[in-house]
Amino acid sequence: QVQLVESGGGLVQAGGSLRLTCAASGRAFMPYSMAWFRQASGKEREFVAAISWGGSTYYADSVKGRFTISRDKAKNTVYLQMNSLKPEDTAAYYCAASFGVDGIRLSRPNVHPYWGQGTQVTVSS
Repeated sequence: QVQLVESGGGLVQAGGSLRLTCAASGRAFMPYSMAWFRQASGKEREFVAAISWGGSTYYADSVKGRFTISRDKAKNTVYLQMNSLKPEDTAAYYCAASFGVDGIRLSRPNVHPYWGQGTQVTVSS
């Protein structure tokens, strides 16, 4: 089993920055890929960014150039640095993990069996 705990959400003005953190515990020594998804009120969950065990990164077009995903394998932690935030970035952000999945498939929610509880990001205009 893998447990994921997100933190770092909050309220920020448009143009500001936040860094989300996802700490993983449980199968710590198994290679896994990580991803961030978000879900705005009344909308479907959507892909934000992903990083494979080998370090390849993938981004949704809406966040390219503004968000950066990274990981610290020693700490079993993945980060999402969010810059130039916009009101449309407002959503609950979820961390997800999967094993044996790589490439653009990481953008699909159904390939990730493990999910965190989410952290709210609100961007005011």
